[in-house]
Amino acid sequence: MSKRNRVTPFGEIIATPERGTFMGNRGILHDADGHIRRNWALKRWIVCVLEFRGRNRTVMTPNRYTELFFLDEATALAAGHRPCAECRHARFIDFCMAWKSAHSGAHESRRPGADEMDDRLHSERVAPDRSKRTHPGRFGDLPDGVVVTLPGNKDAAWLIWKGELLKWSPGGYVERLPRPKNLSVALLTPPATVAAIRAGYTPEVHASTVRRKRR
Repeated sequence: MSKRNRVTPFGEIIATPERGTFMGNRGILHDADGHIRRNWALKRWIVCVLEFRGRNRTVMTPNRYTELFFLDEATALAAGHRPCAECRHARFIDFCMAWKSAHSGAHESRRPGADEMDDRLHSERVAPDRSKRTHPGRFGDLPDGVVVTLPGNKDAAWLIWKGELLKWSPGGYVERLPRPKNLSVALLTPPATVAAIRAGYTPEVHASTVRRKRR
């Protein structure tokens, strides 16, 4: 039976047999029996690699952080996570520098710290009722790697990627649509992360984003 530890672009934690390509955490979310009791416990939501320096973990060990899994980094960023400063240090620095470039007026010459980014992301990803916060956007302004919902269907998440919209599923991207030139949408990816992506940070995406050549 699949554990409930997979994260969707909506930030929801679901049970599904498909494996993710990234891991992350939001603190201790499960009880001693391995049941999820809360959606988050900390403001530090990170996305990690699956393997790092030979470390081994038993998933959902009591009193240790809950291991969460993501289809890809674009999914994790949409849910409101950011790169881990330890196991993904180089990518964390890339994210910081893109964040700094996008928000240069707030940081002048210094690199933003993790706490500063986490506070900003938390305000953009969580609504007062603890639900997922979305933000208005238009396709003409959005870079590749951002995840949105389309008008009339708030239940489906779409990745903007290389001139197309790719429909998210737990196992990969399963449908393709031409990217509209200009249309109002709801951003799942927090605006601060969208700005960092626009400034040069490119999320890692699942292999299903690659269009297969016809034989």
